[in-house]
Amino acid sequence: MQLIDENGEKRGAVSFTEALDLAYEKKLDLVMVSPNPEMPVCKIMNYGKYKFEQAKKEKEARKKQKTFELKEIRITPNIDTHDFEFKAKNARKFLEDGNKVKITLKFRGREMNYIKLGESVLQKFITDLEDISIPEKKPILEGKNMFIILAKKADK
Repeated sequence: MQLIDENGEKRGAVSFTEALDLAYEKKLDLVMVSPNPEMPVCKIMNYGKYKFEQAKKEKEARKKQKTFELKEIRITPNIDTHDFEFKAKNARKFLEDGNKVKITLKFRGREMNYIKLGESVLQKFITDLEDISIPEKKPILEGKNMFIILAKKADK
């Protein structure tokens, strides 16, 4: 087998028992890097330290990732002004926290005849929150629900 020592230098072709003895002398582990059938490659290293460093790198990578949630606010077409202001305040808070906001407008019964009223309520949300957010899509009607998704404006 090919052997790489703890410093990363190639030792050349060595027998398995000789490689194990070298690892045992240095109180390190013998790790198979490439299980090639003709000439396997092994490395002498501290495997516990290697696994710890890998976990540390993964944790750093996750820390740098930007994550966000999709918060949902449910309303009806005939929402009262106080309720609208309360829901808009919550949406603003969600957007400031870096989350996206999905505003779902649910039509019940005969309210399906007044789709324009629902669109105007969603448009009011868009204009009320336009200083902090941008709509990702226009209002979409799916069955008895109409929704929009608002995302925070990019910082300049």
